[in-house]
Amino acid sequence: MNDERPDCSFACPVDATLAVIGGKWKCIILYHLNNETLRFNELKRLIPGITQRMLTKQLRELEADQIIHRKIFQEIPPKVEYSLTSFGLTLTPILKSLQTWGMEYIEKITIIRNQA
Repeated sequence: MNDERPDCSFACPVDATLAVIGGKWKCIILYHLNNETLRFNELKRLIPGITQRMLTKQLRELEADQIIHRKIFQEIPPKVEYSLTSFGLTLTPILKSLQTWGMEYIEKITIIRNQA
């Protein structure tokens, strides 16, 4: 871990989970990697609004936590692919639950937020 990452003392198990997958972009990255291996630019296209710098940062953090695997191909131009590790695949039920909940409640969430 680098100096920017928090230590490993967690308030509860949910805190530990959010320390790994929390934030605006990580769950979206994991959602897209859940079923396939993708290259950096493919991920960038699938995630509107994320900057190249932020995508790189999030991918590095997920790699450091051994959630994703980064495979570098020695060719010109360089080719890098990202996929979930076996440890990362254990997040599949969590991501599926979030997807299901979001699909069921997206209309309600939209109405609530538009009223605010």
